[in-house]
Amino acid sequence: MTKVGIIANPVSARDIRRIVSHAGNLPINDRANIVLRMLTGLATAGVDEVLIMPENGGIRTQLMRTITRETNMGGLRFPKITYLDMPVTCTADDSALAARKMHKAGVGAIVVLGGDGTNRVVVQNCGNTPISGVSTGTNNAFPELREPTITGLAVGLAVTGQVPHEFGFSDNKILEVKVNDQREIALVDVAVVAERFIGARAIWKTANFRDLYTTFGLPEGIGMSSIVGLLAPLDRETPEGRHVHLLPPEQARVQIVAPIAPGLIEKVGVGTVEAMQPGAVFLPSVSAGSIAVDGERELTFSEIDDVSIRLLTDAFRTINVPACMAYAAKRGLLTREAATAS
Repeated sequence: MTKVGIIANPVSARDIRRIVSHAGNLPINDRANIVLRMLTGLATAGVDEVLIMPENGGIRTQLMRTITRETNMGGLRFPKITYLDMPVTCTADDSALAARKMHKAGVGAIVVLGGDGTNRVVVQNCGNTPISGVSTGTNNAFPELREPTITGLAVGLAVTGQVPHEFGFSDNKILEVKVNDQREIALVDVAVVAERFIGARAIWKTANFRDLYTTFGLPEGIGMSSIVGLLAPLDRETPEGRHVHLLPPEQARVQIVAPIAPGLIEKVGVGTVEAMQPGAVFLPSVSAGSIAVDGERELTFSEIDDVSIRLLTDAFRTINVPACMAYAAKRGLLTREAATAS
């Protein structure tokens, strides 16, 4: 029996950046609808069972009501739905525990509905289980914007073995941050801020940014990685990263305007830009401050702390949706012979 996990964060896209910018906020019924569309793709590709993280936000109620109605009417076909038996704390711990349980249950992949932060939590806890991100967060630099039906089809084709491993799965880079014995990872970017406080966690004021490290940066990207995308673009596959030394805009010879959050475009001062080779150790350019991973402050450090940032390759796997669908088209995986009338 082929199983897939779904972790749908009911409270993604609700950090302070939504207030200070123009970021959207998906209602619960829209999130349930995304899961529903995902399920139709998974079922069509041959997935038998889906394990889902429980939550108290209302996604489950909306989803099961629709599935029951469609089933009674003889409509859409869905995989077997199983909700994990676990406590609900309404914190990131739910996503972490669900990822561990799904990995232990042997799911072929975990689909994550959330932004960069939710995907990061899942990657930290899912072992070697591949993931596939669906954008429902504030900044969605890591999860690509795509119709969930297509993501469901691609994930199903990959985990059922209809698309070979070399086409269906991709290896991904991470950034590893250490402050003494504390360790955090980032899927997209690490920002060093010259302020020693966590505060509202999410970052958006660029005046005190001093270093930016990214795994990739695309010209059409959003968030801190967009700075790299506009200065020295880097794709997800190339085995290197970028380090940008940042300055207050009034002190910099080069300035760039970048989309730091949806509807929020800020001026940033740029010093130097250099490549990050895998395994090379980088140190912050300030002796004290805070460190944000994928847009949220997680760590603080001072002059007495041992701080390092490294790029690691082949750190986790994702479903390569475009490659899966291209393979399906080339090999006719979704093509059927029509029944002829006798």
